Amino acid sequence: MEPLTQSYVHGASSTPLLGETIGALLRRVTAEGPDRLALVTRHQNVRWTYADLLRRSEDLAIGLMALGLRTGDRVGIWSANRSEWVLAQFGAALAGLILVNINPAYRAHEFDYAIRKSGCRALILSPGHKNNDYFDSLRSSAPEIDAAEPGKLASKGLPKLEIVIRLGAETTPGMLNFNEVPKPATDEERKALAAFEAKLQFDDPINVQFTSGTTGAPKGATLTHHNIVNNGFFVGEAMRLTPEDRLCIPVPYYHCFGMVLGNLACVTHGAAMVSPSEGFDPIATLEAVEAEGCTGLHGVPTMFIAMLDHPDFGRFDPRTLRTGIMAGSPCPVEVMRRVVERMHMREVTIAYGMTETSPVSFQSAHDDPLDRRVSTVGRIQPHIEVKIVDTEGRIVPPGQPGELLTRGYSVMRGYWDDPAATAAAIDGARFMHTGDLATIDAEGYCNIVGRLKDMIIRGGENIYPREIEEFLYTHPAVADVQAFGIPDHRYGEELCVWIRRREGASLNENEVIAFCRASMAHYKTPRYVRFVDAFPMTVTGKAQKFLMRQAMMQELSLVEEKTA
Repeated sequence: MEPLTQSYVHGASSTPLLGETIGALLRRVTAEGPDRLALVTRHQNVRWTYADLLRRSEDLAIGLMALGLRTGDRVGIWSANRSEWVLAQFGAALAGLILVNINPAYRAHEFDYAIRKSGCRALILSPGHKNNDYFDSLRSSAPEIDAAEPGKLASKGLPKLEIVIRLGAETTPGMLNFNEVPKPATDEERKALAAFEAKLQFDDPINVQFTSGTTGAPKGATLTHHNIVNNGFFVGEAMRLTPEDRLCIPVPYYHCFGMVLGNLACVTHGAAMVSPSEGFDPIATLEAVEAEGCTGLHGVPTMFIAMLDHPDFGRFDPRTLRTGIMAGSPCPVEVMRRVVERMHMREVTIAYGMTETSPVSFQSAHDDPLDRRVSTVGRIQPHIEVKIVDTEGRIVPPGQPGELLTRGYSVMRGYWDDPAATAAAIDGARFMHTGDLATIDAEGYCNIVGRLKDMIIRGGENIYPREIEEFLYTHPAVADVQAFGIPDHRYGEELCVWIRRREGASLNENEVIAFCRASMAHYKTPRYVRFVDAFPMTVTGKAQKFLMRQAMMQELSLVEEKTA
């Protein structure tokens, strides 16, 4: 390709977009190989072929419709990774219902907000996850559940919620059991469902995913069949997936990483989905890779670090691995090299995106030079446009940082029931404003510099946390690091780093400062260094820098300076 003269790229492709709903996709792929392995859920002893998955998804769709749910109704799902989650993903789509993904880490007030904002008529939930009791949260919003007839909840707090379906064998007042909802369908019922599906459109909304809501209330990104079927397909293409592949998916289904880059990437290529455990567990994941002969493995950097640094890592044989995706947060170069060398993932790719864009916009190719794969997020995905703009909205030259804007089939319909937030995020030309700072080089490779809100301005100098983190990862005693800014009366902001040391390693504040001063400009040397055992994280493995910032401000008795 010709070197770029401006930071604008478009994914020209001879491979057409898929014009299918999720139901049409599942039927086509099943017809091509009904006996192929579709889903392995090791913690539930589930092994389903594509014929099994389609039949069970049809049964669930017919069962949900028999409860009175109609096209466009919202069905919430609140559970960690279980086979029922996958059935809900496909069964809801077959029935034309909109699946509302609820973060397994949500507590009562967050759950309440998501259910009310999306107007869910039905809710599928597990009893809880880790130390989080979902039934208690439901009762705090809808105490009427205990006296309700199952399927006929009438609640003041959640006025639109009527049907509550629980996972597991036990019974709970006011709730239906999941296994009671799908009934073995007759041939006539299956034909009627297929005829109903044929009327659904691929631009219909099918999924609401709530963003993390680090500032203000969470927003519900509304995605269509077209959004996520195609993103899953092209992600799978970049990974060179085939029906022979088995992809280990330890990332949460509730997030695009699990349900699109994992489940839909597999289904669009007839590959097998392998779930090692309900929540991430490094040993369960390594066991699944070895036992199932997985050829691919997804994860965020912290997951790969947890596996590589586990004292039992050497017990496992990951040599079947070939590919996978590391994404969800910036991928440290040193971690990427260890994944390639020690986990045999020679074709591992980096992907970049956001929930609002289904999610992937950039992905490295399996044959990109390693230095490109470890230092960039690759090049533009097919059928997508991206431009990098300055604060005035003008496209910047190659290599210059600015905000990343993306346009194409992948951009969400909008935020559910929030036209103001939608208008603020998607401009008149249908470009999604990501809030991410990035550069695109002359060859089209993208590098994510950080978040607009995370960029540190110290005495007029711009500091990009990603650069600081990448540098500190090269220190042999550093296992993990997060860099962020905190207020400073003199300079406006100062740089702070939190470091997790490698087990058995020694490192102190003065050594960190000396290490930075020896190789970086003075203003990039951290003013504050703290050593921690763990970072506050989201369930998808993203470090919550705003919580670290708050903790440091409290420790140092700092107050945010007001700006005009």
